Amino acid sequence: MSSKKNPEAGRRRFLRGGAGLGGALVGASLTTGARAEPLTVAPWSKTPGEPVLWHPYGQPSPYEKNVVRRSRGATPIPGANSSMTPLQNLHGIITPTGLVFERHHAGIPQIDPEQHRLAVHGLVARPTIFTMEDLVRLPSVSRIHFLECSGNTGREWKGPGTASLQFSHGLLSCCEWTGVPLSVVLEEVGIKPEGAWILAEGADSASMTRSIPLSKALDDALLVYAQNGERLRPEHGYPLRLFLPGFEGNMSVKWLRRLKVGREPFMTREETSKYTDSMPDGTARQFTFLMETKSVITFPAPDHRLKEKGFYEISGLAWTGRGRIKRVDVSTDGGRSWSVAQLQEPVLDRALTRFRFPWRWDGAPTVLQSRAVDETGYVQPKATQLVEARGVESNYHFNAIQSWRVASDGVITNVQV
Repeated sequence: MSSKKNPEAGRRRFLRGGAGLGGALVGASLTTGARAEPLTVAPWSKTPGEPVLWHPYGQPSPYEKNVVRRSRGATPIPGANSSMTPLQNLHGIITPTGLVFERHHAGIPQIDPEQHRLAVHGLVARPTIFTMEDLVRLPSVSRIHFLECSGNTGREWKGPGTASLQFSHGLLSCCEWTGVPLSVVLEEVGIKPEGAWILAEGADSASMTRSIPLSKALDDALLVYAQNGERLRPEHGYPLRLFLPGFEGNMSVKWLRRLKVGREPFMTREETSKYTDSMPDGTARQFTFLMETKSVITFPAPDHRLKEKGFYEISGLAWTGRGRIKRVDVSTDGGRSWSVAQLQEPVLDRALTRFRFPWRWDGAPTVLQSRAVDETGYVQPKATQLVEARGVESNYHFNAIQSWRVASDGVITNVQV
């Protein structure tokens, strides 16, 4: 059977032959810590375990208690804060619901779904108020997509930011989203010919509002009521949120209560004083909806430490609001040379893609980098290229190549090269 038909068999041959590593793996053990000792019977193998309904709602192992969302700390505005996904601890591409990042502007409203309503009005033929029961009865779809705050990695604009992958890149998650295509609801109410934009408003006390192009609403926007197979959780917009694949996270308005169709953008606070990109000439880029192509090595990262020389599998994530990831290159020498990484299936449209690359560390200091290329040919830029084009006054849409420096003692730090 060919390696094309059996990727795992091909991978085993790759490791045995040392392909891409100049034969560095030939005849070498992949691990140095294994010992040829008798396997003992542990205490937990000698007595019955916990009862089946120990927790009516499943919980992680207590040995994973440190795999949690973390926040940078309190803010001066009550309820306005964010918590980050621990990307350094995750595997595959799906973010467990309990670890999906949060960003709130006025806390988390506790909404009774029986009383929640969605109003659709403005330039429509039939203004309508929908209950949750009305919406759930409509045809639904499920799709896997990433969700990223446009402020993710924003601290990198002025140089290396935090020492943690979770804090630098953790405003990012990938889930299965289930709901009604917004186009179905818009067809029900009938958009008037002059309608071109939609105001989306949330039911939180901040009344989060964003202007959505009608073209996006009719294309792939979703009215989401479930996430990863269960109803939305309160922090993620229960009982209803808007979801716009590939667009900045702030536009996927949570606790959605109102959609108003209009002729022009509504110029809300969130798209004038906020979520715009300051430029060196004093102007600002506005309506920069798309999240550009990006990648990051999640292992090894600053949250880890390499304990010894030898083989490691570099692993990371790549994503793009433009469609699918086509290729990820990895450098283990600070960008002097690049090699193509393996993309782990599935490679989905506007979803996280896991990449892997075999590496043998010789104990010398070095810099690890990844560079993503999407299906349109867009190449993830260097930090110097972004700064040259846009200055350092922006807080949003930083998608430069991320560099991790590995010191001789195995300590990993955030650098820009």
